[in-house]
Amino acid sequence: MQERGQWGSRLGFILASAGSAVGLGNLWKFPYLAHQNHGGAFVLVYLGAVLLVGFPIMVAEIVMGRRARRNPVGSFALLATGRPGGKAWTAVGFLGVVTGFIILSYYSVVAGWTFHYIVLSLRGELGALASEPGALQVYFGQIFLGDGVQQAGYHLAFMAVTVGAVYFGVKGGIERVSLVLMPALFAILLALVIYAMTTSGFRPALAFLFRPSFAELQPSAILAAVGQAFFSLSLGMGCMLTYGSYMKREDSIPRSVLEICCLDTLVGVLACVVMFSIVFTFDLKVTQSATILFTTLPTLLVQLPLGDLANGLFFVLVAFAALTSTVSMLEVVSSYAIDELGWSRRRATLTMGVAIAVFGLLSALSLGGVPALSRVNLFGRSSTAGVFSSLDYLAANWLLPVGGLLIALFVGWFLDPRDTRDELETGRARLGRSFGLLRFVLRFVSPLAVGAILFSIIFLGREYQ
Repeated sequence: MQERGQWGSRLGFILASAGSAVGLGNLWKFPYLAHQNHGGAFVLVYLGAVLLVGFPIMVAEIVMGRRARRNPVGSFALLATGRPGGKAWTAVGFLGVVTGFIILSYYSVVAGWTFHYIVLSLRGELGALASEPGALQVYFGQIFLGDGVQQAGYHLAFMAVTVGAVYFGVKGGIERVSLVLMPALFAILLALVIYAMTTSGFRPALAFLFRPSFAELQPSAILAAVGQAFFSLSLGMGCMLTYGSYMKREDSIPRSVLEICCLDTLVGVLACVVMFSIVFTFDLKVTQSATILFTTLPTLLVQLPLGDLANGLFFVLVAFAALTSTVSMLEVVSSYAIDELGWSRRRATLTMGVAIAVFGLLSALSLGGVPALSRVNLFGRSSTAGVFSSLDYLAANWLLPVGGLLIALFVGWFLDPRDTRDELETGRARLGRSFGLLRFVLRFVSPLAVGAILFSIIFLGREYQ
């Protein structure tokens, strides 16, 4: 096996991992859920879910990665040796690699839209479309999505940028990109927050977000908070496991995971401040669809002072958030080929990147470019018709929660506690009783919480997309 790459610095690992977690969901899904579930109380429940679900499972993934120093498949193969189930656990590693492959194939389609909107902003065309009532919605839904050439082209362009970042390795590619993109992402987000402060909806937004009203909190909101905490942190597909395999021995896993969770949550909260300020300024109805980023928000931003500049900054922000996520997904798939197949990084990145890009054309063209692909219905549900929606439904509702559940069960019940404790105590003082608490949460609380997500999907008909 080739010499394994390693992060050049602890900061590089933190920013790369936070970048993997921060994605499009932070910018639209979290604000949507917070708005639908009455703000402040939901946010507090979400923070609790991050501590009891997200934090322990991320710790579990990184412990596995650093202990084995391999990709998801290799990590399970090595760590499951002599454990109950033995080689059967390797299938969980394969599940992670396949999940990363599938999600990246359609995620890059949406990510590619950001390139188009940045171009429109630079040309001044986005402001013109957004200024005419209904024009941008018609353009996006009937013209842009239905243009197969544009959909394929921007998808392939975003995949090319992703491949370029992973091609140069952990330190020279992924870490270098993260050290630039993540500070830039926070700078743009803070600029938008400052911009939001000039709107009439800023004060109502803060009151809505930070003044909890538990009387309005419904049981369904608790389940939604647990689901968002899990999905927001890029868990269940081996991204954190793979990044953990490049982590230095002297770096503390618990401290690093806490910082990653805080950064991811901070992006979501700041996005809420921006979104809610706009919502309350224009009395906007918030929808669940991610297309709100590409239709409603530009139409509203252009009505504010310096609206064209705000639109341009916003889509650069979305592009950065998407790229830091796509890079981590491609690394999961590439690391499998490097470790298990013995391929060079260049061969693995190019081959897997091209394979994902080609497979992703099915999703890109299913949005209207090829009507036959838009009618594909793999699950017999009207809401999941089309290749794009079908793959999104499969990944979000089955592959990710099953993967996260099995990782928690493996580390909590099957991995030698001495191995887990050794990894957690490396780089810091002894954990003492906190190790027992963490292990209890990982063995019982986290699996039950993720199990509740699966229960809601199977028996309550809930969909996470």
